[in-house]
Amino acid sequence: MASRIPTMKVLSLVLSSFVIVQIALASDPDVLSDFLVPANQNNVGGGFFTYTGMRVLVNQSTFPANFTILKASMVEFPALNGQSVSYAVLQYPASSLNPPHTHPRAAELLFLVDGSLEVGFVDTTNKLFTQSLQAGDMFIFPKGLVHYPYNADANNPAIAISSFGSANAGTVSLPKTLFATSIDDTILAKSFETDVSTIQALKAGLAS
Repeated sequence: MASRIPTMKVLSLVLSSFVIVQIALASDPDVLSDFLVPANQNNVGGGFFTYTGMRVLVNQSTFPANFTILKASMVEFPALNGQSVSYAVLQYPASSLNPPHTHPRAAELLFLVDGSLEVGFVDTTNKLFTQSLQAGDMFIFPKGLVHYPYNADANNPAIAISSFGSANAGTVSLPKTLFATSIDDTILAKSFETDVSTIQALKAGLAS
């Protein structure tokens, strides 16, 4: 059964977001103006610099049944274009996983607001770095490296906020990129030293 989110947890989430944005690592190119306005928008006011998409968290009475990401990048919030910052609220139900993935354009600084997470990343020498996080902990996933967060708690959810040093960090999900695209089955079978039927079973599982 979905659990109710206490009001103090929501307030903590909001306050934490302000902290984590302040320490984001910038990597986007500098712009030659104070801010960038979309070509189809001539006049801007305070509303242009305001994003209301996170209000659903305040009104949310039950926790999502599946892993959920609520993003504020330049796609959802155009005022971030050129500002070298974006963030996401990550909601992990009990025993849920954000599958291994990369962010090609930015490092990710994760702040765990509530619950616990098992996190890890693999560097370019194939060394795995892992850590168990508790509420209040932060963890950095270096730019472009494969990483994952996993809520190993079978009974309790977890909430985290991730800040990125890019207005559009990008996400490359390894399972989807490899097995939910049109890469030839034979190529994948040879790459993973297995047979085509195993690759097809993996693709079928992701498709379902």
